[in-house]
Amino acid sequence: MNVLFITLDQFRADSYGAQGHSLVKTPTLDRLAREGVRLARHFSQAAPCAPGRAALYTGTYQMNNRVVANGSPLEDRFDNIARLARRGGYVPTLFGYTDQGLDPNQATGCDDPRLDSYDGILPGFAVGHYLPESQATWVEYLRDLGYDVPFGWAPALRGESDRPAEHSLTGFLTTKFLEWLEVQEDGWFAHVSFLRPHPPYAAAGEYSHLYDPADVELPIVPVEVGERHPLHEIALGIAYCAAPQEEEAMRHLRAQYYGMIAEVDFQLGRVVAALEERGELEDTLIIITSDHGDQLGDHGLIEKLGFFPQSYHIVGIWRDPRTANAGRVVEHFTENVDIAPTLAAALGLEIPAQFDGRVMTPLFEGRDVQWRTSVHYEWDYRSMFIAGATQPWPLDRSLSRHNLAVSLTEHTAYVQFGDGSFLCFDVATDPTWRTPVDDLNRVLVAAQDMLAWRQEHLGRTFTDMLLEPDRPGRWPAQLRR
Repeated sequence: MNVLFITLDQFRADSYGAQGHSLVKTPTLDRLAREGVRLARHFSQAAPCAPGRAALYTGTYQMNNRVVANGSPLEDRFDNIARLARRGGYVPTLFGYTDQGLDPNQATGCDDPRLDSYDGILPGFAVGHYLPESQATWVEYLRDLGYDVPFGWAPALRGESDRPAEHSLTGFLTTKFLEWLEVQEDGWFAHVSFLRPHPPYAAAGEYSHLYDPADVELPIVPVEVGERHPLHEIALGIAYCAAPQEEEAMRHLRAQYYGMIAEVDFQLGRVVAALEERGELEDTLIIITSDHGDQLGDHGLIEKLGFFPQSYHIVGIWRDPRTANAGRVVEHFTENVDIAPTLAAALGLEIPAQFDGRVMTPLFEGRDVQWRTSVHYEWDYRSMFIAGATQPWPLDRSLSRHNLAVSLTEHTAYVQFGDGSFLCFDVATDPTWRTPVDDLNRVLVAAQDMLAWRQEHLGRTFTDMLLEPDRPGRWPAQLRR
């Protein structure tokens, strides 16, 4: 069996056809959802990119992996999807990026250049084609075509609308993967990590004109001043995460985002066509998800941040041709931490004790099993304050209070802030998260759910085993008597 693991950066769940979007046309994603399983309520566990990917790759919540920002190192002690694949007999090969910084304990010294950026490669991956944050190889490709493109990912991406879509970043990476695929024998594992539909909000070529801004829906407006949590108020005052005030600009932004999704879908279509031509589509497990979502103007915000679900409710598709579950839609809450253990099960491997997630296979098969009734995610914003810390730890503990965790059920959304404050929304009455819960008993139940979740998922690498002659507990197979 081949494995194709695809991530689409900043892809929120309600932005493609299979999830019910009436405007955006995504025939490839829709087809894969019909031929596999669609995870209707699938959530990322953190934002922005590095924290979201750390949870996805290691199968652990942020409270355990502690990658809290773009720049937080990932400890080398963690198992991950690439190492899992190697134990399954694969050579997992990366196309794109993983945004996982070096464990400082693995550095060659203080002058190790890998300590200057989080833009590293997850341990265990071989490299098919690496795209650093600068997108340097793509920029060089554009320059070879005669385009006057400055180095730096943002300027190059802002110009996508002015160039033909065939020269897009997404198309470039797709071609690199397809060139590699041409020389592979059966039994490969590839992780294709697309940057789009990540900002800047500028779709490639003709896709920048695909959707009329007049046709897009307007976002959820923020609650009035005085009703907002202070963190929400602060975010609205930060230029890079405050949505445009003018309706025309907001409609344009959304139209560009949808254009990026349409172009990504087209490029995925090239991949599916290549697999069909090679006769491998029915021998390839395809997994599609994202590291996080995008506010897209909802609650006055753009990008990925805070506690609103638009930043965490993401695409989720699992297409395994060996199983008879085509077209199934899973309505249970699923999480990105579930991907790694489910992949381990699909590969016939032992599930590492490290993983916080659950094996989704029973849901794929439509079995009535006990499952989570709430979904959880975290956002840590200490990176905004690290440079200004006046005293070293442990004298100054203030950085540890700049974080939040969310527990979301069918009826209630509870947000716990590290400073002790909280929010609680009645999402059954108002799914836009604008109606507070006034019943303190209901708030208490939500807070207890949050506490129980945290206690259940405390790190457990060695906790479920005892150093005794019979070695009772959950020992790895190779160490059992």
